[in-house]
Amino acid sequence: MASPTLDAERARPYALALFRIVIGLLFACHGAASLFGVFGGAMGGGSIPAGTWPGWYAAVIQLVGGVLVLTGLLTRPAALISSGSMAYAYFSVHQSNALLPLQNGGEASALYCWAFLLLVFTGPGALALDQHLGARRTARPAGDTQRASVAA
Repeated sequence: MASPTLDAERARPYALALFRIVIGLLFACHGAASLFGVFGGAMGGGSIPAGTWPGWYAAVIQLVGGVLVLTGLLTRPAALISSGSMAYAYFSVHQSNALLPLQNGGEASALYCWAFLLLVFTGPGALALDQHLGARRTARPAGDTQRASVAA
């Protein structure tokens, strides 16, 4: 019989992948809503005009960063940029209204900021495109590595 600790260790990369996928999907939906007016649009309807500072740029980061995190492609850099954009959103938009996120409406910004920061340090977990692309780059036939070293 396997120990619960061993089972939890085996499940950890998949639980982290599920966390990454859900966070990325939700973040990308925020960006799509703001950029394209889908899912109810930005702030109750419509889309943000292109080039509007900072909303349009934040929406681009949300959409692109969310898709990259969702797929597990360039997860750490995408999560770092996404975390920073949510920290900026919290301190520039919400924090001036009140001290605590519950009071100032910044709960989503704070949670996304910390969730993405966690992914910066833990990595993408299982089922990430980075792992598949990295495996392709490192898995060369033996003849290819010899030719590469001879050519060098």
